[in-house]
Amino acid sequence: MVTDCQKPSRSDALRLHKYLSRCGLGSRRACEKIIAEGRVSVNGHPITQQGVTIRPSRDVVLVDGRRPQPERRIYLLFNKPRDVLCTCRDPQGRRTFADFLPKNGRRLYPVGRLDRNSEGLLLLTNDGSLALRLTHPRFGIQKTYRVWTAPALSADHRARLLAGVESEGERLKAVEVRPVPDAPECNEIVLKEGRKHQVRRMIEAVGARVVRLKRTALGPLTLGRLRLGQWRELTRDEVALLRQATSAKPNPAFKGRTA
Repeated sequence: MVTDCQKPSRSDALRLHKYLSRCGLGSRRACEKIIAEGRVSVNGHPITQQGVTIRPSRDVVLVDGRRPQPERRIYLLFNKPRDVLCTCRDPQGRRTFADFLPKNGRRLYPVGRLDRNSEGLLLLTNDGSLALRLTHPRFGIQKTYRVWTAPALSADHRARLLAGVESEGERLKAVEVRPVPDAPECNEIVLKEGRKHQVRRMIEAVGARVVRLKRTALGPLTLGRLRLGQWRELTRDEVALLRQATSAKPNPAFKGRTA
């Protein structure tokens, strides 16, 4: 059995609860509970403590006497319609993104969220590591939105959004604000963070309201011609671009909250 003190190679080392999560046994917290319940063994030794590090290529991990297998990484691009929730299940029976996907038993999670009244690009995956890097503001992954407002944003409004506005004790700032040609009520707004209802709060802070909100890009990933309610798998090149976008070291000066 390999533990932290044995310093396994970085390329192969993996925390036990993270490995179990990759095998589709639940969230990392749920997998920590599975370990604490004494249901896991490594190389024949029962494991109940947290923090154990394994090498999946060498160590034999059993859960309830069976050997779990890591799930295939899945990456789906979904064009979320309005009135659809970014949650797997809703106690009130409202539509969720899962209602649009095949019922194959695989659990996928949204990368970032769009509120019920927003639409557009939603990345769905079981790759938790990539999801974290794409959503954490320390990595500065840009998100692009098309925003229709009433009244239409003026040059002064756009300048204020670029300079930063105060909302609920937070300083919210856009990276870019671009008017959309031939659509005076619409602007493209680019953010590097993803705080709760950030675009709507920013628009309200400058004295306007959002009529329609659509996310069109996440880093190098765009909706393209994908229609509302449709989904498709990412290509290998698209996954590689996402990994490349998150491969840079995060800004060490950033001390904000996770998006």
